[in-house]
Amino acid sequence: MKNKITIGSRESKLAVLQSEMVRDYITEHNPDLTVEILTMKTTGDKILDRTLDKVGGKGLFVKELDHALLEERSELSVHSLKDMPMEDFLKVIDDITPHVDPNKVLVIFTGGEALVRKDIETCGLELYNRGYPWGIVSNGLLLTRERLDSLLASGLHSATISLDGFEEAHNWLRRHPKSFENAVNAICMLAEEKEIVWDVVTCVNQQNFKDLKLFKDFLVEMGVKRWRLFTIFPVGRAAEVPELQLSNEQFTWMLNFIRYCRKEGLIHVSYGCEGFLGNYEAEVRDSIFQCNAGVNTASVLADGSISGCPSIRANFHQGNIYKDKFIDVWNNEFKPYRNREWTRKGQCADCKMFRYCEGNGMHLYDDEGNLLFCHYNRIV
Repeated sequence: MKNKITIGSRESKLAVLQSEMVRDYITEHNPDLTVEILTMKTTGDKILDRTLDKVGGKGLFVKELDHALLEERSELSVHSLKDMPMEDFLKVIDDITPHVDPNKVLVIFTGGEALVRKDIETCGLELYNRGYPWGIVSNGLLLTRERLDSLLASGLHSATISLDGFEEAHNWLRRHPKSFENAVNAICMLAEEKEIVWDVVTCVNQQNFKDLKLFKDFLVEMGVKRWRLFTIFPVGRAAEVPELQLSNEQFTWMLNFIRYCRKEGLIHVSYGCEGFLGNYEAEVRDSIFQCNAGVNTASVLADGSISGCPSIRANFHQGNIYKDKFIDVWNNEFKPYRNREWTRKGQCADCKMFRYCEGNGMHLYDDEGNLLFCHYNRIV
């Protein structure tokens, strides 16, 4: 039995970061294994002056990785999706501009990790020059003073930094030894800025739940004014890791904690956008729950897919910018998001709260359109 595994990866920063995540996961569960990363420049990386359809398609980015497998120089490959070219995204922006007031449309770069892109400032400045406010959601790992200054000079309007508890809890979730330190540094830098809208978001789980009161004090001391809490619903990895889930009693305690903090007034705390919360709505949020996917929110994903929200599973995508006009999809294909009567089935069929929540968040549905999770039923 081999005691070493070699992962084949493209040399791009995004590909290496994703390969490192796979490496860390393997070594965590197989501590006796040595895992190395073999990076290589693919043919697709070398051809920069022609579009993919002119030189052989997306296969050019995996050819060398496949050869490494066949030649037994690697045991597995991590295929990283190449980010969308900036020009393709800006074309979408230019197509919608005649139909909107740019000042009222906030463009958010999220991921993955938004700051992995080296051209985000260039893209942000293009948005700024077109009149669009723009922002980022980041784990703070790559946000240095120099990078923040560059982002601000490019018109950065808003930022959200993820901080999931104190060092042990945060690094456990983020799987990087420097995650907490860098995120805290990012928050401290933002606290010094007067012209940017920013907040901190925390994923509440078993690792950080017991420290929420102390963590709130820690955030206040750092100068955080706005703090959003959210929880993970049990799908994918989250369904297999009990530490990621709160019990119904803990979930209800968290809502009461948010209510207390809002009355206390030291920091503006709210629960995330997902899930209808019954009588807690007006006490833990700034507005009553509505799933905004496809209503006043839409997303363009890295592969060009058009969706009502980046959290929604792929079979709810309504088009792709490489074959559809975004504005046509927005006007004509988002009906499942805007008329939610089709969700009145299963546990929602006879629910007295349906007229308020309309079947909960769209990201909480499985491939067959069945609701996976009800926040209202968790409250005890």
